[in-house]
Amino acid sequence: MKKKLTITFALLIAALFIQVLPTAHATGTENPIPNIDLQIGGDSDGTPATSTLSVLLMITVISIAPAVLVLMTSFTRIVIVLSFVRTSLGTQQMPPNQVLVGLALFLTLFIMSPTLSSINDTALQPYIRGELTQMEALDQASVPMKEFMFKHTREKDLLLFMDYTGAEKPESFQDIPLTVMVPAYAISEMKTAFQMGFMIYIPFLVIDIVVSSTLMAMGMMMLPPTVISLPFKILLFVLVDGWYLVVKSLLLSFDSG
Repeated sequence: MKKKLTITFALLIAALFIQVLPTAHATGTENPIPNIDLQIGGDSDGTPATSTLSVLLMITVISIAPAVLVLMTSFTRIVIVLSFVRTSLGTQQMPPNQVLVGLALFLTLFIMSPTLSSINDTALQPYIRGELTQMEALDQASVPMKEFMFKHTREKDLLLFMDYTGAEKPESFQDIPLTVMVPAYAISEMKTAFQMGFMIYIPFLVIDIVVSSTLMAMGMMMLPPTVISLPFKILLFVLVDGWYLVVKSLLLSFDSG
Protein backbone atom coordinates (compact mmCIF):
# COMPACT_ATOMS: atom_id res chain seq x y z
CA MET A 1 0.00 0.00 0.00
CA LYS A 2 2.80 2.39 0.91
CA LYS A 3 4.57 1.59 -2.35
CA LYS A 4 1.44 2.45 -4.39
CA LEU A 5 0.99 5.75 -2.56
CA THR A 6 4.62 6.67 -3.14
CA ILE A 7 4.37 5.96 -6.89
CA THR A 8 1.11 7.95 -7.14
CA PHE A 9 2.62 10.90 -5.30
CA ALA A 10 5.69 10.88 -7.55
CA LEU A 11 3.51 10.85 -10.69
CA LEU A 12 1.48 13.83 -9.41
CA ILE A 13 4.68 15.82 -8.73
CA ALA A 14 6.01 15.03 -12.19
CA ALA A 15 2.74 16.05 -13.87
CA LEU A 16 2.62 19.30 -11.94
CA PHE A 17 6.24 20.08 -12.87
CA ILE A 18 5.53 19.41 -16.57
CA GLN A 19 2.55 21.78 -16.53
CA VAL A 20 4.22 24.61 -14.60
CA LEU A 21 7.53 24.65 -16.51
CA PRO A 22 6.15 25.75 -19.94
CA THR A 23 3.91 28.34 -18.25
CA ALA A 24 6.78 29.93 -16.37
CA HIS A 25 8.90 29.94 -19.52
CA ALA A 26 6.10 31.55 -21.55
CA THR A 27 5.26 34.29 -19.08
CA GLY A 28 8.92 35.15 -18.55
CA THR A 29 8.44 35.67 -14.83
CA GLU A 30 11.41 33.46 -13.95
CA ASN A 31 15.00 34.45 -14.45
CA PRO A 32 16.55 32.60 -17.38
CA ILE A 33 19.28 30.08 -16.66
CA PRO A 34 22.56 31.55 -17.94
CA ASN A 35 24.46 29.68 -20.59
CA ILE A 36 28.07 28.78 -19.89
CA ASP A 37 30.28 28.42 -22.93
CA LEU A 38 33.74 26.98 -22.30
CA GLN A 39 35.97 27.13 -25.33
CA ILE A 40 39.69 26.83 -25.89
CA GLY A 41 40.01 29.20 -28.78
CA GLY A 42 42.75 29.61 -31.30
CA ASP A 43 44.99 32.50 -32.12
CA SER A 44 44.09 35.27 -34.47
CA ASP A 45 45.83 33.40 -37.29
CA GLY A 46 43.21 30.66 -37.14
CA THR A 47 45.14 27.74 -35.64
CA PRO A 48 42.85 26.37 -32.90
CA ALA A 49 44.37 22.88 -33.00
CA THR A 50 47.84 24.17 -32.23
CA SER A 51 46.58 26.27 -29.33
CA THR A 52 44.62 23.35 -27.89
CA LEU A 53 47.64 21.08 -28.04
CA SER A 54 49.76 23.76 -26.41
CA VAL A 55 47.33 24.09 -23.52
CA LEU A 56 47.15 20.32 -23.04
CA LEU A 57 50.94 20.07 -23.14
CA MET A 58 51.27 22.86 -20.60
CA ILE A 59 48.79 21.17 -18.23
CA THR A 60 50.69 17.89 -18.57
CA VAL A 61 54.02 19.54 -17.77
CA ILE A 62 52.55 21.35 -14.74
CA SER A 63 51.10 18.09 -13.39
CA ILE A 64 54.38 16.15 -13.54
CA ALA A 65 56.69 19.05 -12.67
CA PRO A 66 56.47 18.59 -8.86
CA ALA A 67 57.46 14.92 -9.09
CA VAL A 68 60.36 15.71 -11.42
CA LEU A 69 61.60 18.56 -9.24
CA VAL A 70 61.40 16.38 -6.12
CA LEU A 71 63.63 13.78 -7.77
CA MET A 72 66.12 16.44 -8.88
CA THR A 73 66.67 17.95 -5.43
CA SER A 74 67.77 16.81 -1.99
CA PHE A 75 64.16 16.20 -0.92
CA THR A 76 64.31 12.46 -1.63
CA ARG A 77 67.16 11.71 0.77
CA ILE A 78 65.85 14.00 3.51
CA VAL A 79 62.29 12.69 3.62
CA ILE A 80 63.44 9.04 3.57
CA VAL A 81 65.88 9.58 6.44
CA LEU A 82 63.27 11.42 8.50
CA SER A 83 60.80 8.59 7.88
CA PHE A 84 63.41 6.10 9.09
CA VAL A 85 63.82 8.13 12.27
CA ARG A 86 60.10 7.98 13.01
CA THR A 87 59.90 4.27 12.20
CA SER A 88 62.90 3.39 14.36
CA LEU A 89 61.42 5.31 17.29
CA GLY A 90 58.15 3.41 16.89
CA THR A 91 56.03 6.48 17.57
CA GLN A 92 53.54 5.61 14.81
CA GLN A 93 52.36 8.98 13.43
CA MET A 94 54.47 11.26 15.63
CA PRO A 95 55.75 13.54 14.21
CA PRO A 96 52.91 13.73 11.66
CA ASN A 97 53.51 13.48 7.93
CA GLN A 98 52.85 17.20 7.50
CA VAL A 99 55.66 18.05 9.91
CA LEU A 100 58.16 15.70 8.28
CA VAL A 101 57.32 16.86 4.76
CA GLY A 102 57.41 20.52 5.81
CA LEU A 103 60.79 20.09 7.49
CA ALA A 104 62.08 18.23 4.43
CA LEU A 105 60.90 21.04 2.15
CA PHE A 106 62.61 23.77 4.16
CA LEU A 107 65.82 21.75 4.45
CA THR A 108 65.66 21.21 0.69
CA LEU A 109 65.37 24.96 0.08
CA PHE A 110 68.28 25.55 2.47
CA ILE A 111 70.52 22.98 0.77
CA MET A 112 69.49 23.91 -2.78
CA SER A 113 69.79 27.69 -2.25
CA PRO A 114 73.21 28.01 -3.99
CA THR A 115 71.93 26.02 -6.97
CA LEU A 116 68.69 28.00 -7.14
CA SER A 117 70.62 31.28 -6.92
CA SER A 118 72.78 30.17 -9.82
CA ILE A 119 69.69 29.29 -11.87
CA ASN A 120 68.19 32.68 -11.09
CA ASP A 121 71.34 34.55 -12.15
CA THR A 122 72.16 32.57 -15.29
CA ALA A 123 68.72 31.62 -16.64
CA LEU A 124 65.70 33.25 -15.01
CA GLN A 125 66.77 36.89 -14.88
CA PRO A 126 68.21 36.91 -18.46
CA TYR A 127 64.99 35.30 -19.68
CA ILE A 128 62.88 37.94 -17.92
CA ARG A 129 65.01 40.69 -19.49
CA GLY A 130 64.51 39.11 -22.91
CA GLU A 131 68.16 38.21 -23.39
CA LEU A 132 67.42 34.47 -23.71
CA THR A 133 64.74 32.49 -25.45
CA GLN A 134 62.69 29.91 -23.58
CA MET A 135 64.78 26.98 -24.79
CA GLU A 136 68.04 28.77 -24.08
CA ALA A 137 66.86 29.60 -20.56
CA LEU A 138 65.95 25.96 -19.95
CA ASP A 139 69.38 24.86 -21.16
CA GLN A 140 71.08 27.36 -18.88
CA ALA A 141 68.92 26.31 -15.92
CA SER A 142 69.74 22.64 -16.40
CA VAL A 143 73.49 23.20 -15.99
CA PRO A 144 73.46 24.01 -12.21
CA MET A 145 70.95 21.20 -11.60
CA LYS A 146 73.13 18.73 -13.50
CA GLU A 147 76.16 19.88 -11.54
CA PHE A 148 74.37 19.30 -8.24
CA MET A 149 73.02 15.89 -9.24
CA PHE A 150 76.32 14.75 -10.75
CA LYS A 151 78.09 15.61 -7.50
CA HIS A 152 75.86 13.20 -5.55
CA THR A 153 75.41 10.45 -8.15
CA ARG A 154 77.40 7.25 -8.17
CA GLU A 155 79.30 6.41 -11.34
CA LYS A 156 77.81 2.92 -11.29
CA ASP A 157 74.27 4.30 -11.51
CA LEU A 158 75.18 6.66 -14.33
CA LEU A 159 76.78 3.87 -16.32
CA LEU A 160 73.66 1.74 -15.86
CA PHE A 161 71.44 4.21 -17.72
CA MET A 162 74.16 5.29 -20.17
CA ASP A 163 74.70 1.68 -21.23
CA TYR A 164 70.96 1.09 -21.52
CA THR A 165 70.52 4.04 -23.87
CA GLY A 166 73.67 3.15 -25.80
CA ALA A 167 74.99 6.70 -25.52
CA GLU A 168 78.66 7.52 -25.82
CA LYS A 169 80.71 8.46 -22.78
CA PRO A 170 80.20 12.20 -22.19
CA GLU A 171 83.14 14.54 -21.84
CA SER A 172 81.57 16.41 -18.90
CA PHE A 173 78.42 16.37 -16.81
CA GLN A 174 76.88 19.03 -19.06
CA ASP A 175 76.72 16.51 -21.90
CA ILE A 176 74.69 14.01 -19.85
CA PRO A 177 70.99 14.24 -20.76
CA LEU A 178 68.48 14.77 -17.98
CA THR A 179 66.71 11.53 -18.95
CA VAL A 180 69.84 9.73 -17.75
CA MET A 181 70.90 12.01 -14.91
CA VAL A 182 67.57 12.16 -13.05
CA PRO A 183 66.94 8.39 -12.57
CA ALA A 184 70.62 7.77 -11.79
CA TYR A 185 70.57 10.52 -9.18
CA ALA A 186 67.28 9.20 -7.72
CA ILE A 187 68.53 5.65 -7.10
CA SER A 188 71.82 7.00 -5.73
CA GLU A 189 69.89 9.16 -3.28
CA MET A 190 67.73 6.25 -2.19
CA LYS A 191 70.78 4.07 -1.57
CA THR A 192 72.44 6.80 0.51
CA ALA A 193 69.21 7.43 2.43
CA PHE A 194 68.80 3.74 3.28
CA GLN A 195 72.40 3.55 4.47
CA MET A 196 71.80 6.49 6.80
CA GLY A 197 68.49 5.00 7.93
CA PHE A 198 70.21 1.71 8.80
CA MET A 199 72.76 3.51 10.98
CA ILE A 200 69.91 5.33 12.73
CA TYR A 201 68.03 2.08 13.30
CA ILE A 202 70.87 0.23 15.11
CA PRO A 203 70.74 1.87 18.59
CA PHE A 204 66.96 1.58 18.76
CA LEU A 205 67.16 -2.05 17.68
CA VAL A 206 69.59 -2.72 20.53
CA ILE A 207 67.09 -1.24 23.01
CA ASP A 208 64.31 -3.45 21.63
CA ILE A 209 66.49 -6.56 21.96
CA VAL A 210 67.51 -5.73 25.54
CA VAL A 211 63.93 -5.04 26.60
CA SER A 212 62.63 -8.21 24.93
CA SER A 213 65.33 -10.36 26.55
CA THR A 214 64.64 -8.82 29.95
CA LEU A 215 60.89 -9.43 29.71
CA MET A 216 61.43 -13.04 28.64
CA ALA A 217 63.84 -13.61 31.53
CA MET A 218 61.25 -12.24 33.95
CA GLY A 219 58.56 -14.47 32.47
CA MET A 220 56.41 -11.54 31.33
CA MET A 221 55.45 -13.07 28.00
CA MET A 222 52.12 -11.30 27.64
CA LEU A 223 53.52 -7.77 27.96
CA PRO A 224 54.39 -6.28 24.52
CA PRO A 225 58.06 -5.23 24.46
CA THR A 226 57.23 -2.04 22.54
CA VAL A 227 55.26 -0.72 25.52
CA ILE A 228 58.43 -0.78 27.64
CA SER A 229 60.99 0.05 24.97
CA LEU A 230 59.19 3.10 23.54
CA PRO A 231 59.82 5.41 26.54
CA PHE A 232 63.48 4.35 26.66
CA LYS A 233 63.94 5.04 22.95
CA ILE A 234 62.33 8.46 23.22
CA LEU A 235 64.45 9.23 26.30
CA LEU A 236 67.64 8.20 24.48
CA PHE A 237 66.70 10.26 21.42
CA VAL A 238 66.01 13.34 23.53
CA LEU A 239 69.16 13.00 25.66
CA VAL A 240 71.48 12.82 22.63
CA ASP A 241 69.56 15.66 20.90
CA GLY A 242 68.54 13.36 18.08
CA TRP A 243 66.90 15.83 15.72
CA TYR A 244 69.98 18.04 15.82
CA LEU A 245 72.25 15.08 15.00
CA VAL A 246 69.99 13.84 12.19
CA VAL A 247 69.69 17.25 10.52
CA LYS A 248 73.42 17.87 10.97
CA SER A 249 74.21 14.52 9.35
CA LEU A 250 71.93 15.35 6.41
CA LEU A 251 73.55 18.74 5.89
CA LEU A 252 77.07 17.30 6.10
CA SER A 253 76.18 14.48 3.71
CA PHE A 254 75.36 17.01 0.99
CA ASP A 255 78.24 19.30 1.87
CA SER A 256 80.78 16.49 1.64
CA GLY A 257 79.23 14.96 -1.47
